[in-house]
Parts: sequence; structure tokens; C-alpha cells
Amino acid sequence: MQWVKVLVGVVGAAALLGLGIILGHFAIPKEADVPAPSISQDLDLEILETVMQHLDANRIRENLRELSREPHLASSPRDEALVQLLLQHWQDPESGLDSAEAPAYEVLLSFPSQEQPNLVTVVSPTGRVLFSCLQSEQNLTGEQAGPDVVPPYAAYAPPGTPQGLLVYANRGTEEDFTNLQTQGIKLEGTIALTRYGGAGRGAKAVNAAKYGVAGVLVYTDPADINDGQSSANETFPNSWHLPPSGVERGSYFEYFGDPLTPYLPANPSSFRLDPDAAPGFPLIPTQPIGFDDAKILLCNLQGTVAPAAWQGALGCDYKLGPGFRSDGDFPADSQVNVSVHNRLELRNSSNVLGIIRGAVEPDRYVLYGNHRDSWVHGAVDPSSGTAVLLELSRVLGTLLKKGTWRPRRSIVFASWGAEEFGLIGSTEFTEEFFSKLQERTVAYINVDISVFANATLRAQGTPPVQGVIFAAAKQIPAPSPVGLSIYDNWIRYSNRSSSAYGLVPSLGSLGAGSDYAPFIHFLGISSMDIAYTYDRSKTSARIYPTYHTAFDTFGYVDKFVDPGFGSHQAVARTAGSVLLRLSDSLFLPLNVSDYGETLRSFLQAAQQNLGGLLEQHSISLGPLVTAVEKFEGAAAALDQHISALHKGTPDPLQVRMLNDQLMLLERTFLNPRAFPEERYYSHVLWAPRTGSVATFPGLANACSRAMNTGLGSAAWAEVQRQLSILVVALEGAAATLRPVADL
Repeated sequence: MQWVKVLVGVVGAAALLGLGIILGHFAIPKEADVPAPSISQDLDLEILETVMQHLDANRIRENLRELSREPHLASSPRDEALVQLLLQHWQDPESGLDSAEAPAYEVLLSFPSQEQPNLVTVVSPTGRVLFSCLQSEQNLTGEQAGPDVVPPYAAYAPPGTPQGLLVYANRGTEEDFTNLQTQGIKLEGTIALTRYGGAGRGAKAVNAAKYGVAGVLVYTDPADINDGQSSANETFPNSWHLPPSGVERGSYFEYFGDPLTPYLPANPSSFRLDPDAAPGFPLIPTQPIGFDDAKILLCNLQGTVAPAAWQGALGCDYKLGPGFRSDGDFPADSQVNVSVHNRLELRNSSNVLGIIRGAVEPDRYVLYGNHRDSWVHGAVDPSSGTAVLLELSRVLGTLLKKGTWRPRRSIVFASWGAEEFGLIGSTEFTEEFFSKLQERTVAYINVDISVFANATLRAQGTPPVQGVIFAAAKQIPAPSPVGLSIYDNWIRYSNRSSSAYGLVPSLGSLGAGSDYAPFIHFLGISSMDIAYTYDRSKTSARIYPTYHTAFDTFGYVDKFVDPGFGSHQAVARTAGSVLLRLSDSLFLPLNVSDYGETLRSFLQAAQQNLGGLLEQHSISLGPLVTAVEKFEGAAAALDQHISALHKGTPDPLQVRMLNDQLMLLERTFLNPRAFPEERYYSHVLWAPRTGSVATFPGLANACSRAMNTGLGSAAWAEVQRQLSILVVALEGAAATLRPVADL
């Protein structure tokens, strides 16, 4: 790949530093009359302010208009046209970057059949169709009926035409299906109607199959997305709420990355699994429907009234079934037929990479990414993020071409392909360049949906990035209210009490909802996700209402989500400031001491909630306590070392050694054998937690599984193994923070 070749083209001046430390600079184009870089180059506050002032809300708005003008499903002609648009921007002679390219991977995607559209019907015992769910969303703005609008479907759900009595299974969790069995409801051969939320999309189908369910329907309840609003005059285009025909599309594949090439890049030469035997696909046909159709099905069910927590906002008492009531719209013995005709196809999907070479440390990379593909027009998801990406890269590219700035470290802008199918583009990239990225990447900044709504900043990330996000947010004015910084506004909406800093904004943790997942879970790279979002006190919506529907359009954003695009500009400034601080600061602004609070919190939760149980099985938390204390001590000592270097005149080798300690800390928490049942998850602090205790995930999950087993069982041996994995990881982290010469 060309970007790799570009990034390693350093000059021989680095050899003067000795010990193999590469601190030379790239050859800078002659037309960019940039002053010779100083080895002590640091963040230039004037450049930072210039960037902040030139990030233009109107340009972001026009970017979004163009990006969301047509549907751009992964690998579609419009998706590939946007690849060319990005290349054109990043190769522009006046505002482009040093280089840009669009490598492609051959990946397995899933599409509905055009010849045999998916269909959900109610049929009589004689096979007569009594009712059909809509096969497409209503064309409310003239944008929902084009030939490139993919009809609602569950990607990777298998083809099939199951038919059976309908049951209501709430959110499709294992607990929900167990509850139905406890009620005496026979689930074998039924069709389960579930609602979004509570469990992942794919998990609903996986759970249903375990109980013999033949097919699954999924809908979005207005109680979960619309604050109960459901009528046409209360929803889009009259408000931002999801209209009755709106259907959330999505991937139902259990893992992330290309389904056929786990841990290998999806290149032509790579080994591929047999699609018929590859794990992670739903086992039974599944189809999403709109809540208007769900209302007709659900409000005609017979049987026991569902628990209060299972009720919604469709205007009737939700019952469990199975089957329809005799006094309803359908004969009591009518059944639901789910006809799914999805197909799997190998398609080429492109990432687009834009490079700005570092002047001093070109072999250290700061990555900034967002995916490009959408289910339909995708104005919010993902084009709000791509619109910001284009504007930020334009401003930096202009400074670069004028010769007034070049970052200390290299910047890699990325537009990932096929994210909606399971983070495919970013995962394939991390698989192909695993070693290089682990050795050289400082941090990954993700801006996917840049604006969910326009109330406040929302940031997620690993603890070391907290400080740099806070520093950026304190210097940028909030779009509203006037007079507050983004930081001051953020703390009004979401905050926590920190033992080190007092009241601070809450930084969320990273799951697997966007392209940061392979960077943090697989590579152990400090990562973050930045967006603007809604006031949680004013809505219970789990996400913006038109998510993954044909109603997520430019007009929707322009009228309801962010009129004036002030919040888009605020995200551009925040993410841009973080990017410059990471790429230009002499000392990396990664505060490793902030991990201490997380470790201490996890430890206290384990002591309070699991300590007694562990003692009963002769398992001591003592080694874990000692390991946490070692980390805290090493982090405090490193902080003092950093302060001393700030006050003095450190030589380049000292700076490099320190920055490597800060950069590599996150990698010490990786153990690829900690969670053999998971794919790509190897970070012992942020892997998925299924146990109820908010502590170290491996320990919490192992204890949860061992809870009802006897002394000396294999489950309790796994608890001990997980505890040992944690201790070794934390001791390794502490060792990484100690003086480099201290072996």
C-alpha cells in the first residue's frame, strides 16, 4: 500500500540521534516553502486558532448536501462515486494532502433480492393472504422511492419462508424467551415479534433460534424512539420523530470484519471460510418492519397480557400470543409468514486514505476516521461525520499547501468502507497493517455520526484521551448557550465526580458501535469517538429517530437536527483541536494517570460485590490489589518525570522514550487468549461484560458463569485464570510506565 511507503520515507538525519530512533523528517515538497522543522517542534497556538477560525459551518452544510444527495449503500455506484469525490478533495492542488489512495478489499456483503422482495404476510389456514406489511417506506418527501433506495431488510439473515403462530418476545433477549417459556408458551415453530433495544440485532435471532423459533420480526416501538409519538402529524416530516412506516435496517452478523476472512485482510490471496459454514450469521429468517405494521400484528394478539416493562406506545395492551384473538382483524387460527430472499455476494469495497507526512516524527501516526457507506441517504449516519472530515482536511490541507504548517507527526485521514455491514473496512485495514499500526499509531479519533442532536458534546474513549478532549473543549465556544465553552456546556448535561479533578464531564467507554472497535479491542490503540447529542432529560430516544431509515436525509438534518450547522462546526473544532494537539505537541497529551481512577473503580466494585463469594472459593483479590497499587505508583512517578522534563530542556531521545511509554501503555492491556470465545476482543479492561458487576469484564463474566457451580469446578478455575490475566496485565502496564532503563 502506497501510504505505508510514503510514511516510512524518512531522511538519514534521524541516524544522528542514535539507538535506531527515527526522528528525521520527510523530504518536503519544494513548492511548499516550509521552514526547516525543529526537533523540538511543539503545538503552535496560532496555527490552532487559525484552524478553529477557518472551520466553516456553511461549508460543512454544503458537504452534507452533496454527500447525502443520493443513497450510497456499500459497494454501490454512488458509494464508489464518493470514493472519487474524496480522492478529488485530497488531491486538490490548493487544499489537498500529501497523498491519497483508495485500496479495495473483496468482502462478503448481504443484499435483498430485487426479483423476489422480502415480504411479511398474515395468511389464513387455507393460505389466503389477509394482510401484507409494507415492503418499502412511504414516500413522504420524494426521497424514499428511488431505484437506489434499498428496501428494509436484515443483512446476513438467511433466506427462507417460515410460517407459524405469532408471539411477542419483547426485546428478544434470552431472559425474554425464558419468560415466555415460563408462561407455558410453546415457542417451537412460532414467529417472534421483537422490538429494537435490549439486545443487539443479531442476538435477537440467535436467541430465538435457541428456543425453536422459526422466524423473527423486528420493529422500532415509538416508546423507545419517539417519546410515545406515533401519529402521522406528530412524526417526520412534521417533526424529527420516526414516521409509522419507518424501518431500521442493519447488519445481523454477530462479529465485525469481513465474515469470511477473520484475522486476515480480505485480499484476493487470503484464505476464505466456506460461506455455508462460517459462524456468526443468524440461523433463522429475520425481517424488520415499521411500527404501523407491528401495531396491526401486536394489537391483534391473544393470550396473557405482557408484563408492564414489555408494554409500548402502539395504543393497545401488548399480549404474548401465541396466535391472534378471535374478535380481532384476523381469524384466530391465522399465521404469519416471513418470506426472506436475501443473498450473499462478494463485492469490492474501498477505503480512502489521505496522508499528511510528519515533519519530525513521520513514523508516528495520528489516525482520524469515519465510515462513508450508508443504508440509504445517510445524512446523519454517517455523512454528518464525513462532512466534518472533509472540512477539517480542507483547512489543514490549505495550510499545508501554503507552506505555513506541517504537523510534527503524520496524520492519516480515513474514509472506511462497508462499516454498516460490520465495521468491515476499518477491520480489514487493521488486519493488513496490524504490526505497523501497533508499533506506530499514537491514537485513533473517530467521528462517525458527528451530530445526533444539538444540545451538548458527547465523547467516549479510553482514560488517557480524557485530558486532551477536555483541553480542547475548554477553548471552544459552545454553539449555545452563548458565553459558555463546549466544556462548560457539556458538564451541565453529563458529569461525574473525579477523585483527582472534582466535577468533570462524563467520558463514555467504547463498545463496538463504530470503527474505533478494531483499533481499541484488537490493536490496543488509545481511541475516542466525538459527537454532539441530545438532552437526555428531554427525550428517552435510544438514538436519533430516523436512524438507518430512508428518512435520514439532508432536509431532516437541516430542519430538525442542527439548523445552522453550529453543532457540526463545534464537533469539527473539537475533533480538529484534539487532532492538532496529538499530532503537534512535543509531549503526547495522553494522561496515563487517568487510568488509575478506572482501575480503582473496577477494583472497588470487585471487592464489594465479589470479594465474599471469591473468599468462599479460596480465591484472593490480594494480588489484584497489589497490581493496581503498582500501577498507581508507576503512573504517579511518570507524571513527576514529565513535569521535570517540561521544566527543563529535554533532548530528543528523552522526548521519544517518554512518548513511546505513553503511546504503548494501551497495548499492555491486550491478551489475545483472554477471551477465546470472542473474536478480536483482547483488551482485558474493555471487552464485553455480561456479568452484572461493573468491574473487570473477564472477572465479572467468569464469576457470573461460576456462580451456581460447585467448589473446584472448571468455572471457578476460569475465575482464577481471569484474575491471573488481570494481574499480569496490570503489572505489565506498571512496568511500561517505569523508567525505560529500569529492567
